[in-house]
Amino acid sequence: MPQTGLLARIEAKPEHAAQVQELLRNALELAREEAQTVSWYSFRLGPTSFGVFDTFDDEAGRQAHLNGRIAAALMEIAPTLLASPPDIREVDVLAAKLP
Repeated sequence: MPQTGLLARIEAKPEHAAQVQELLRNALELAREEAQTVSWYSFRLGPTSFGVFDTFDDEAGRQAHLNGRIAAALMEIAPTLLASPPDIREVDVLAAKLP
């Protein structure tokens, strides 16, 4: 069972919500390339609110993801497309239902 995770809340500028949505959809391919990422989800909370939740077996996997291509892409677009910096929180996984 994965032990660690990340929960990110992302608020797009209204005029850039479609671009942020597309970026998060396309990031799935990058997540699939990350061997240490156990699960990765992007989701929409509202018209301009988005999120990402991902899990890892250990702290090394979480740190690899934080230093990876998805995080870099998110930080690159933040000044232009986001209303505020992403709110990224480290979480500990207490329980999980896995396939």
